[in-house]
Amino acid sequence: MNDKVLLRLPSEEEVTAFWEDGVVCLRGVLNPAFVLAMAPAVDRLVQESIGGTMYDMSAMGAEIASTGGDVLTDGRQGRGRFVSGTDHWRVDAGCRAFALNPGIGAIGARLLRSHKVNMWEDSVLVKEPDTAERTAWHQDLSYFHVRGEQVCTTWIPLDVADAETGAMSFVRGSHRWQGQYRPNWFVSNLPMPGTEGEVIPDIEALAAAGEVEVVQFDLGPGDMTVHHARTLHAAGGNLSPSRRRRAISLRYCGDDVVYYFRAGAPRKPHHEFVREGDVLDGPDCPVVWPV
Repeated sequence: MNDKVLLRLPSEEEVTAFWEDGVVCLRGVLNPAFVLAMAPAVDRLVQESIGGTMYDMSAMGAEIASTGGDVLTDGRQGRGRFVSGTDHWRVDAGCRAFALNPGIGAIGARLLRSHKVNMWEDSVLVKEPDTAERTAWHQDLSYFHVRGEQVCTTWIPLDVADAETGAMSFVRGSHRWQGQYRPNWFVSNLPMPGTEGEVIPDIEALAAAGEVEVVQFDLGPGDMTVHHARTLHAAGGNLSPSRRRRAISLRYCGDDVVYYFRAGAPRKPHHEFVREGDVLDGPDCPVVWPV
């Protein structure tokens, strides 16, 4: 256990909540100073978003809208932008140290009830003040080329995240729903071409009818949510005129996970060199716990 990073492990009650609800909110598990120390790296990635490992999701939304596609916004023309990206650990030393930290990995291992965890990818997600674009309901496993039940996503905020700034929302218990949902473009419900599965239902309508329960958690540095890779989740735009919403997400795979290729979902360069059924151990999906 790294005491400078990990302040506590999830309790057995929190592990049970993760498996029953498909999401758990963990408060005070990480040293806030460790999390906030990532701010320069995150801000640098945002500055380098064009041509780097980050993508301007607001620009993508504008492009989709220009071709007649539906883009999810809160109904206004925001001056901010939504940027995100993955696999920063491969090119940035600070991101690598954060993503491969065994303290955070130990949290994932305990929740997954796994003897080890591999990192699938890291992600940085930033919604600047007055960003109109919402994050569409989606299921992470639809984008991951893996098969197994021990797969989770952490969401670690660098700023206070609440309903105004676009905190994550989750459909409680949706990890137990049957079937697979098609991946979308995050700022639109439009499915990625060539993908397989069902179209995600209208979650807002189902919630209004009392057929599903949507939960949301206010978070600050040192807190985190962890959700199962099958759990449906989304986020609003950032309505705040001054507050940012910066977060780092780490995606972990446990003991029962092997490669499994999904039609149409974007692949990583190293997927050319692995086969379905292979375990993830190796430099491209390193073991982060135990070390």
